[in-house]
Order: sequence, then C-alpha cells, then structure tokens
Amino acid sequence: MSTRVDVCAPAEESEGTRSHVLRWLKAPGDPVVRDEPLIELETDKVTVEVPSPADGVLREIFKQEQDEVAPGDRLGSIDAAAVRPVAVAAATRPAERRVSGSPPGTARAAETAASAGLISPAVRRLLAEHHVRPDDLTGSGAGGRITADDVLAHVAARTAAQAPDRGAASRGSARSAGEAGIRRVPHSALRRRIAEHMVTSLLHTAPHVTTVFEADFGAVLAHRERHRDAYASRGAPLTLTVYLIAACVDAIRAAPEANARWTEDALEIIERIDIGVGTALTGGGLIVPVIRDVAALGLDEIARRLADLTTRAREDRLSPAEVRGGTFTISNHGVSGSLLAAPIVINQPQSAILGVGKLERRPTVVDTDGEERIVVRPRCYLTLTIDHRVMDGQRANAFMDVLVRRLTGWPADD
Repeated sequence: MSTRVDVCAPAEESEGTRSHVLRWLKAPGDPVVRDEPLIELETDKVTVEVPSPADGVLREIFKQEQDEVAPGDRLGSIDAAAVRPVAVAAATRPAERRVSGSPPGTARAAETAASAGLISPAVRRLLAEHHVRPDDLTGSGAGGRITADDVLAHVAARTAAQAPDRGAASRGSARSAGEAGIRRVPHSALRRRIAEHMVTSLLHTAPHVTTVFEADFGAVLAHRERHRDAYASRGAPLTLTVYLIAACVDAIRAAPEANARWTEDALEIIERIDIGVGTALTGGGLIVPVIRDVAALGLDEIARRLADLTTRAREDRLSPAEVRGGTFTISNHGVSGSLLAAPIVINQPQSAILGVGKLERRPTVVDTDGEERIVVRPRCYLTLTIDHRVMDGQRANAFMDVLVRRLTGWPADD
C-alpha cells in the first residue's frame, strides 16, 4: 500500500483568482506534523497557509516559489511511513535553517511564535525581510500578537539609531553604490495582480464614467456622537464607513443596476447586496473584505462585521471566501487625505464603485426661511464610477441622489 500523501492546493472555487507559491515553510527531508503550516500561497487578495495533510516527511516539491497554482494542484508529497517521534524530528532539523535571508535563529523564533498564534504570514515575512527576531518585540495586538506596525516601528527605531554611523561610512561610496539614483523594489505577487486587474478593468473591459456629488455629514456625525459609546460597548464601533454601507442599500434599491454584472447576453441584477470595503494594508497593497447580505443587517451588525473584517485583513487572517463574491465596492480614499479621485477602477465583474473623499468643514450656502446664509458644515465629495455599458448618467445620478439624501437626513434615533 502506498504511503505517499499528496499536498494539494485548496480546491474551492476562486472566481478567476490565481495563486502563486509564496514560500515553502519546510524543505524536502524535513519531518512534518499533521495540520502544521507547510506552504504559503499568495493570491491578489490574501495569503493562505496550506497545512500538512499527514504526519511524515516531506519528500517532493512539485511547485516552486512564484509558480502559478490552480485549485486542487499537487504542490508536493509526504511520505507518511516515515513518521518519527517529535523529539527525534526536532533533533534532526537543521539548527540554524534560515527563512528568506533572515539571520540565524530568526526562522526558529518566528516558527515558535507563529505556533503560539502570535504571528501572521504577513508579519512573518516582514520579520524575515528586515532581519528582526520576534523575541526582540513586544506585541501590541490582541493577546500579545505581534502586528506589522510593531515590526515597522522596531525597524524605524533601529534605522534611526544606526543613521549617523551609516552616513559616515557611506559618504565616499554612495555615488558608486547607486550611481543612477535608482532603487529597485521587486513586485510582489499581490502588486502584480492588482496591476493586472486595474489594467483589465479600465482598458479592456468596462468604459468608466464618474459622477460627483457632495454630501453633508452633519446628521451622521450627530447620530454618531449620540450613540457611539453604546454601540462600542456592544463591540460595534461607529465609523463613517458604517453609515455609508447602510446608505448604499437604499441607493442600490433605487438603482439596482449598480448591484449587477454585465454578460454578453444579459445584464444580471443581483438581488443580494454584498458590499466590499477597500482596506489598505500596513505593508502596502489593498484588500477588499466583503460584508454579506447587508440589506438584512442593522447598523450595529454592520459595524461589528466591518470592524472584525478590517482588523483581520490588516493582520492577514482573512480566508479566501471573505474577499470573494462582492457585488458592490466602497473605496474610502479620503482616510489618507484625498478630496476627490476619479475614476476609481471598478472591481470586476461588478458594475460600480463608490469613492469617498476626505470629510472636512467647508463654507456652504444654506436657505433658511427664504434667506440665504453662509455656514460652515462637515462635507465631503462622493463619486460613483460606473460601467457605462450597464448604467447611464441618469441612473448613476439617481443612485447618488438617494445616497446623499439618506446621509444628509440621517435620523437622530435611527
């Protein structure tokens, strides 16, 4: 009877999402234990750890780093007959095996911390790239979890401390070391996939058109101020994005084409509203976790789910299913200071994407009992970029009109 056990990529449907081998966590000949992380796969959305399917020894690797992987592909094989006691396996493991050029001991310390649930794949990569030992850090995340911010802060402090010596040593050689003044940063698989999707959506798939409205957030801010503590006590932090998600439900009901996808034969209008929220990652890149069936949720449940998804997105703990299948997307570019962005590239195969600019206090003209006055109000620009095959300007404006009225007239006790 064969004792070989195949290591396979997850076989779940991925809606066209492609994976690459990011790195193997074991080498041929290494002992493995069932369910321990064996290989990391990276898609344009998440990093996925594939666990070992059995106890034994890793015998073969069929997919190398950066090789493309399809669902169900064989990645490697394990000899399940070569099971050895844990103590023996530990003794035969190379004492100072390095990961991604990390210094001696980093891989082993990272492995230990990771097994304790304190290090995500993304943080582990940062540790290796910057030659940082996990035991040099104090995790600021939940339960002492080491976050990307912890690593970057440590690297920044170390760099600042070393700056004078490095500057003196490099004064005579800086020109020869970087004569052209160019620093090359290799593309990650995530960045390559984002680039491909953007080009495909904008240049090869959908004609993009953007409409711009301005919204007054005074009523939203008043509601938030009144209910923030009560919602927070229930684990539902009230961010402005929470209100935008809820308001989009009414807007989509008024213009259901915004929650649709184009096919060659027909326009498929999707009844369930699954809204993706663009979330910037600490180490760079963007991920879009999806809140399912938003129309069935109250404001508190939207807030809870959004907080959970965005937190786990930044800790690289989302599953592939949590970033797939969105029917509409919100891009809150204003959180980094942007007033207006157009067009925001549509997340295919969706038909529209909402852009949210920076909220700021602006002078505006209001009509009170027939008298015009200039007042200062909290306002921001909202954009709707549409696939012009699916919607025309009138329907896009109908969506935005309902959205703005819903935000502007938010009830104090809703």
